[in-house]
Amino acid sequence: MMMSFEHLSGKKVKFDIVNKNGAVLVPADSVLNEDTLRLLQQHEINPFDVLVQAAEDHTPPGSPSKLIQEAANYSKHLYDRLQYDRKVPLIEIKNQLIPVVRQISRHPDLLELFESVKAKDEYTHQHNIGVGVLSTLIGQWLNLEESELALLSLAATIHDIGKVRIPQEVLLKPGKLTKEEFDEMKRHTIYGYEILKGTVGLSPRVMLVALQHHERLDGTGYPLHLKKGEIDLWSQIVAVADVFHAISSKRPYQDPMPFYKVVTLMRQGSFGELNPEIVSLLLDKFINALLGKKVVLTDGCLAEVVHINSLDDLHPLVKIEDSLLDLSRNRDIHIQQILS
Repeated sequence: MMMSFEHLSGKKVKFDIVNKNGAVLVPADSVLNEDTLRLLQQHEINPFDVLVQAAEDHTPPGSPSKLIQEAANYSKHLYDRLQYDRKVPLIEIKNQLIPVVRQISRHPDLLELFESVKAKDEYTHQHNIGVGVLSTLIGQWLNLEESELALLSLAATIHDIGKVRIPQEVLLKPGKLTKEEFDEMKRHTIYGYEILKGTVGLSPRVMLVALQHHERLDGTGYPLHLKKGEIDLWSQIVAVADVFHAISSKRPYQDPMPFYKVVTLMRQGSFGELNPEIVSLLLDKFINALLGKKVVLTDGCLAEVVHINSLDDLHPLVKIEDSLLDLSRNRDIHIQQILS
């Protein structure tokens, strides 16, 4: 199969690129263009062996945004490799990607973390990391053993690995999918299971998460229409994180939902029956973290959350400049966005 060099166009190389005889084809610090990429192709250089310099940015090192960006870039690199080499580099993922996911999940400010993990441009790979982080958080709150938590982080981060077999025109389509396209998209769960099944040393539960994360407790999910007792707990955790992250993010075919709608729809079970205990745990943690935070209301006002109403937690008491507004008594105003 002819390897693609398109993702390297315009990038600056870190080191000299040499051919099999040791001759320098492209010197270090050179910017790759159409001519140099054609030269690399002629000399059968593997594009995934070419190390490029990271684009300059001013995000503080160690911040959630910086770590998520790095992890998403790694995820994209991994998926690009899997297009040509079907072998999953399990040890590499465990050593390079999962520690970053775990580090992100330990960030002390939950809402800053939430805003950081939401996909804003490159959805597919930011979604992988977001679901990995959210699932890890849920696992921590459920007091999973460390060995289980590490495997859950791995399973959640690669839950969509089957999408490497979905055509890009379907995966990135900006409009609504046709029935045939949606049927193909749903097959990513089976593809993911098949890919992971051939990976030596991988826990069967990690494979099950790839297969089951779109199953629902009432049997309305896919691909096997399993019901509550048939779905692994890790798959139920990842299903909740998957929906929460997806509807909070900008996707190719849909803008992110406002915060109040995310919470409302998940509580109503609008995405099929998810594990209600896990849904409640996740949403309660995020809503309680709103206290003292700045938010944007649906009427455009900037406000600060000063009290969470225990009987109506989605409509807190907020302060707008020097005035207080009880959202439980103003039902037409909601929290649109959280400011990290």
